[in-house]
Amino acid sequence: MNLFNVYPLYDITPVKAVDCTIIDDKGVEYLDLYSGHGVISIGHTQPDYVAKLKNQIDNLGFYSNAIQNPLQVELAQKLGKLSGLEDYELFLCSSGAEANENALKLASFHNGKSRVVAFDNSFHGRTSAAVAVTDNKKIVAPINAQQEVTFLPLNQIELVEAELAKGDVTAVIIEGIQGVGGLDQGTTEFFQALEKACKKHDVVLILDEVQSGYGRSGKFFAFQHHGINADIISVAKGMGNGFPVGAILISPKFEASFGLLGTTFGGSHLSCAAGIAVLDVIEKLDLQKNVNEVYEYFLEKIKEVEGIKQVKGKGLMLGVEFDFDVATLRKKLIIEKHIFTGSANNKNLLRILPPLTVKKADIDTFVKALKESLEELKN
Repeated sequence: MNLFNVYPLYDITPVKAVDCTIIDDKGVEYLDLYSGHGVISIGHTQPDYVAKLKNQIDNLGFYSNAIQNPLQVELAQKLGKLSGLEDYELFLCSSGAEANENALKLASFHNGKSRVVAFDNSFHGRTSAAVAVTDNKKIVAPINAQQEVTFLPLNQIELVEAELAKGDVTAVIIEGIQGVGGLDQGTTEFFQALEKACKKHDVVLILDEVQSGYGRSGKFFAFQHHGINADIISVAKGMGNGFPVGAILISPKFEASFGLLGTTFGGSHLSCAAGIAVLDVIEKLDLQKNVNEVYEYFLEKIKEVEGIKQVKGKGLMLGVEFDFDVATLRKKLIIEKHIFTGSANNKNLLRILPPLTVKKADIDTFVKALKESLEELKN
């Protein structure tokens, strides 16, 4: 049997990784400034994380959600404390797409409506409702397109208010900072007006923090930069540092009932151990402080590079935008300079999503390689 061919692959085979370094099968070391789509939050093979998972797998890896699992309670309590959302409740699942599916489903159960407002260049996942609210027609199959979704531009609150006033919108779903779309984000004024409009029209405000959450923006959640509250917050990627973990944080306005939501693999003993380890390390190493310090350093250091149009994003969720397609530049950085970066729907943008443990010296390495690569591409 062959693999179903859905990904274009670089001829690189990683076999080991430590913190921000990936090592391939030929012994070549790569600086990881992408974290596998922003998944590696506390560094590759972080010792406390590895020990926690090894200990858990030696005891119990999985059993069903029909029994007591104190690890779920511990994870919820620690997440509430570290995020500042202790009055929210937690539903655990296995991925960001699954988190967004459940967020949309819960919203629709709550107010009995079905249409969703999403935003241009959004990305919320590849499953049925999640992909329907993703602004990419290439990945939306006809069966997904049956969902009722209206896409609007960011930062035009009057357009949102006009849609909500029609009375049939169940939820507005928005990323704290857009990831795949290219690091665009709502302004504070927009987010605050959006929160008010949703409350006025009995619409659930869903904040997709799958990529922008878990300290990546410099606050625990990116929406916290704007002084608002969300009704439901979806998380995944950095939550498990590579172990498949997802969740939604649910505000007190929602009432649980048996059968409302469900999952087979979500909240397993092993996934909870991964989630607890991540939170422990974030707190122990004060990684949000590191995010903010490296962010400020990055903004200064990147000024040394000529030809940059702008730097987008916050914290360690950044986009470096040029006035040309960066595909060749990105390939050169990977193959010749041994630095992983990411791409976006904006073809002129390099995405920078390093582990939250990244050091200023790593930024120096990147800036030096970027200057060299741009000069070499000129000649």
